[in-house]
Amino acid sequence: MASSLVVPVIDVQNENFKELWPAMVVAIKTASFVALDTELSGLGNRKSLLAESIEDRYKAICHAARSRSILSLGIACYKKLDQKPADSYLVQVYNLTLLCSEEYIIEPQSVHFLVQHGFDFNKQYGHGIPYCKGNNKGGADDRGVHIRALFTELLRARKPLVLHNGLIDMAFLYQSFYAHLPERLATFTADLSEMFPAGIYDTKYVTEFELRLSASYLEYAYKKCKLDNGRSVDSGTNGPHVHIEFCQYAGHMSTYVDYRESPAVASVEEQTDICQRFSAFGWCPNGTKCPLSHDTDRIIFQDEKNKDDKRKKRKRQREKKRSEGEGSSIFDGSPENKIPNMEVDPEDPPGNQRGTVAEMCPDGLPAMDSDGNTPQSEGKSLATDSKGNSVCDENITTASIDDSRNTKNNTNDGKSGEVSGTGAGREKTNDRSAGIETQKKNADAGTHRAGFDAFMTGYIFAYSCTVIRKEEAGEADKEQEEEEQSWLPTCLNKVYLSGKVAPLNVVKSTFSKSSKAHMQKMEMVWGRRC
Repeated sequence: MASSLVVPVIDVQNENFKELWPAMVVAIKTASFVALDTELSGLGNRKSLLAESIEDRYKAICHAARSRSILSLGIACYKKLDQKPADSYLVQVYNLTLLCSEEYIIEPQSVHFLVQHGFDFNKQYGHGIPYCKGNNKGGADDRGVHIRALFTELLRARKPLVLHNGLIDMAFLYQSFYAHLPERLATFTADLSEMFPAGIYDTKYVTEFELRLSASYLEYAYKKCKLDNGRSVDSGTNGPHVHIEFCQYAGHMSTYVDYRESPAVASVEEQTDICQRFSAFGWCPNGTKCPLSHDTDRIIFQDEKNKDDKRKKRKRQREKKRSEGEGSSIFDGSPENKIPNMEVDPEDPPGNQRGTVAEMCPDGLPAMDSDGNTPQSEGKSLATDSKGNSVCDENITTASIDDSRNTKNNTNDGKSGEVSGTGAGREKTNDRSAGIETQKKNADAGTHRAGFDAFMTGYIFAYSCTVIRKEEAGEADKEQEEEEQSWLPTCLNKVYLSGKVAPLNVVKSTFSKSSKAHMQKMEMVWGRRC
């Protein structure tokens, strides 16, 4: 059974931004891929975000990005480790609290949702990292220690970018840290394809069209992937499994770290009534007042049971109907009574539709971030060794956390939507448990934070690469596949579109040109015009 993880999330604020700058730049430059997540002050008209025309959707997103702001940015840097078992990663997670220096709209629903999940607006206004939106206002983007320069470092690193339901994230990132959004969607996708030449990957598209999970909101997808990875490890089967390592932060650096506990998925034997809307979308309009269960663990196990039952039933039916040549629906295997992922909730106005709790939310729910997040704590600079791996300075050592061991039991308080049951604490550390416990006392038990959500997004991607590669590659060419490290070629530059069966392709077509602002930025970033 998959074990617990305690994920160190480094909280970055205006006061420690300069100190942590070298660590973040090194983490980005040495990463194999970078996962991002945002918390937003709102998204505006939810119905417009689900317009039939994709161009109309883009216009609505542009309006939101220009009038709202990013409140928090999560960055998870996944570095594939050499001299380790296949698919072993050193992960560094940062949560940046931001403060837009210009006027912006913050929606009441967003405030309500964020406060419910522990967001500290006093902290944001008092300690947020300031930034200006649109084209650069004063000073080059590649000089100084500020968030726009950090985004420039991300572009220069040319790493694969991983997001969950990431169209809105990309628009907000572009408008906030890069330049004014172009008027046409084709121009925007042309710019993105050149900004991230290593490719953009959307884990919601991956979970929908490759893994074919029963649900694809972030928390569900992460827990399901983590559970299946742990089962694979425990079964002793041959082949790669995802293994995660973190840095151990000591001394004054430990005060910057918020330890986010990711408990083991608890086995649930008893039958309970599950909220079908939360089960499908990761959100329910009744919130904590809903009489039905919002426990993601229970949802996963019930889905597995229902899927197994339906698989057996379909097998019998196929034997009878084979002569008729009937095909199966793409939703085959979904639990009965559960709303298919790609459909819009017919009872609600369109919503955020972008992940975790905010998935498919109507106007009554704040849709401020890609997955329903909140800020966290801080971290430390790292040096690099001769191989380019991130290593620790005198205040940091490496802590290995592997998805296979079970060493001690932990319990949660069983809040709605959180894990309840037993899990294993999995760290090989030099007696740092006391520090972790101290940090956890001051942390919300929930996991909805920009930094942690970025970690979950990266984990889903790492696991998907492992599983899909195992399925597609035979034992004979496994080494060649690992050397090529092709990630997920079938998902390259395909961004999920809510309610659509086809993704948005992030490409530069022969009918579109890059924007002038983008070409000027590329000359500054890479010293050339695209």
